[in-house]
Amino acid sequence: MQPNNLTSLNPHQDSFKNLGNIYLPMDRNEILSWTSDFPAKPGVYLFYSQDFPIYIGKAVNLRSRIRSYTDPRSPRIQQMVQKADRIDISITNTETQALLLEANLIKRHAPKYNVRLRDDKSYPLIQISNHSFPRIEVTRNPDTKAKVYGPFTDRKKVDETVKAIRETFGIRGCSDHKFSGRSRPCLDYDLGLCTAPCVDYITQNQYIEDVSSAEAFFRGATGNLLESLLEKMGSAADNQQYEQAATLRDRIDAVRGLHGGGDAVQKHGESKTTDVLAVSIEGSHSIVSRFHIEKGILLDREQHLLDTPDHSTPETVLSAFISQYYADRILPNNLVLSDRPHDSKIYVWLESEHVEISTPTTGREAVLVEMALKNARQNFVSTDATLALQNSLSIPKTTRIEAFDISHSSGEDVVGSNVVFVDGYPEKSSYRRLKLKETNDDYSNMYDLLTWRANRSISGTDSRPDPHLIIVDGGSGQLNAALNAISDSKWNVPVIALKKPNDIIVTPTGNQTWPPNASHLHLIQRIRDEAHRFALTYHRHLRDDVTTTLDSVSGIGPELRKRLFQNFGSIDGIRRASITELCGIQGIGKQTATKLKNQL
Repeated sequence: MQPNNLTSLNPHQDSFKNLGNIYLPMDRNEILSWTSDFPAKPGVYLFYSQDFPIYIGKAVNLRSRIRSYTDPRSPRIQQMVQKADRIDISITNTETQALLLEANLIKRHAPKYNVRLRDDKSYPLIQISNHSFPRIEVTRNPDTKAKVYGPFTDRKKVDETVKAIRETFGIRGCSDHKFSGRSRPCLDYDLGLCTAPCVDYITQNQYIEDVSSAEAFFRGATGNLLESLLEKMGSAADNQQYEQAATLRDRIDAVRGLHGGGDAVQKHGESKTTDVLAVSIEGSHSIVSRFHIEKGILLDREQHLLDTPDHSTPETVLSAFISQYYADRILPNNLVLSDRPHDSKIYVWLESEHVEISTPTTGREAVLVEMALKNARQNFVSTDATLALQNSLSIPKTTRIEAFDISHSSGEDVVGSNVVFVDGYPEKSSYRRLKLKETNDDYSNMYDLLTWRANRSISGTDSRPDPHLIIVDGGSGQLNAALNAISDSKWNVPVIALKKPNDIIVTPTGNQTWPPNASHLHLIQRIRDEAHRFALTYHRHLRDDVTTTLDSVSGIGPELRKRLFQNFGSIDGIRRASITELCGIQGIGKQTATKLKNQL
């Protein structure tokens, strides 16, 4: 919805005859006089300071609402008005339009004096467009005319499922620009992801039939897609294409999980969905805990950290959160709340969308609210720790932290771990691990691991946001290796190390020792320990796989195993070696070499 009028009040202009250029002194009578020309219509108003919005509000009657600021109701409002040097207004047709426009503007500008949703999250959706040759894609902002399915809680499964659908039914995923005006098919056709309707390799009727088959999958008819995938997996296994078979197996699991594994929220309107929202406030921050429930099953939990102005209440926080969070998302059928929002327009909007609202005091829903409240209150422990960490290190933000660790056995089976914590909690879907070159040099290994992460970020191949802080396990040597990697890659992220045994914080400017009971010390210890656990688990997996594989070959003992890895580096290197090359290893004859080739 586009505003149909825009006007400004600016105190730095010499004339106020034109409505677009008016002084804004803090004189009550003059403001009342000048706002008399303002429309008594719904809309949104923006207080600016030095060309930046500092407050955004909505109004049923813009004239009356802006006049109310001549008598500020709180010290916070008074301070905001005093800092303002311009007001812009945007007129809307209805109150609901004003509500949604306000929410979107707040999300875009994050003004200082508004409740600000800092960690905005949304579920991915799958949409099939309304083109004559529809395309399929994953999105968080669906087209109004598209058929939309979801939202879904697992992006990886969504991507795997869409790829499986395209491979099975040949539905295009390209943009309109790429689709139009072609004389030959693109690479997607060669990869088996599209039937090339752009160059008439398939008729429109045939293509629409394939699209209908894909849509049937989202309505629950999984048979055609799964049968196709199972057949391909069996064929790959029969042809000893085990890597391809494993990929297809994972894709089958994703397809099954999307429907039956608790990872999907049904298409809006097909079944009842419930969101439970509860608020906890501490100082200038609030946490809204959200539970998402489908068919009586708790599918997802998340906490949202908000910056809240002074004197905020749970009612005002919920009003702001609901309008901002659901402005561009699919609404649930039911909203179960810890407190009733104070804004009546919230109710008008939700009722128009057929959303039921309740604030239960007894029964199962009340128990869910209490659980959400406990989650919100508990989350403040981690929130306080991240803020304390931010202050102790004098860095702008610590919301997103990544930690790195190395694990190996005397230079063999060297692995690196990369774990992610957001707001003090692990984000396991963002964990990554890397097999590194075989070397017994921890500094070199850490350099390679951080170079890998930095290069992926800079090149855009890593879909994860950049961290606000990096933690490495070790002392000054590991820290310097990480700093050199980041510097050489021209990445810009602060780095610290945590040195055992006394858990000294090693920074580029010197060492710090924090009290043993400090919450931010406990936080980075927990993050460091998780990185160590994740690296060790992967290392043990590789080591056990290697041991099991080589132990199955008679005649291969510890010494021969060591020589094999010294010469060929890995199991894959041993597999690639010829019989002649294997026989070149002391202690390995033609018979043993043949066994190795046959059994690996």
